[in-house]
Amino acid sequence: MEEDPSLTSLKDRVSRAQKANEPKGESGVNESHAYGMAMRLVAELVSGLIVGMVIGWFLDKALGTKPWLLIVFIFLGLGAGIFNVLRAAKQIEETEARKREEAADKAK
Repeated sequence: MEEDPSLTSLKDRVSRAQKANEPKGESGVNESHAYGMAMRLVAELVSGLIVGMVIGWFLDKALGTKPWLLIVFIFLGLGAGIFNVLRAAKQIEETEARKREEAADKAK
């Protein structure tokens, strides 16, 4: 019994997709890993902004200073978010540098 050409084509496409999704070499970065790092950085920025907005909104409501504390805490939250993004990016870079050094040591 002869195999259907569309199944052969499907098998070829599945195998190419599996190879494309395999992790790259020791020093390479997998696309899903890069996407995860980017999402972490975005979450750090957005969470700082949201926390600042919530604190400012509650303080404005409690003290009756609408919208001034909200504006101030939006900027403070944005600053804290940027600081967290820079800190997280530095941690990620240090981890990747350590992995590159270990890969270079193994290659020697």
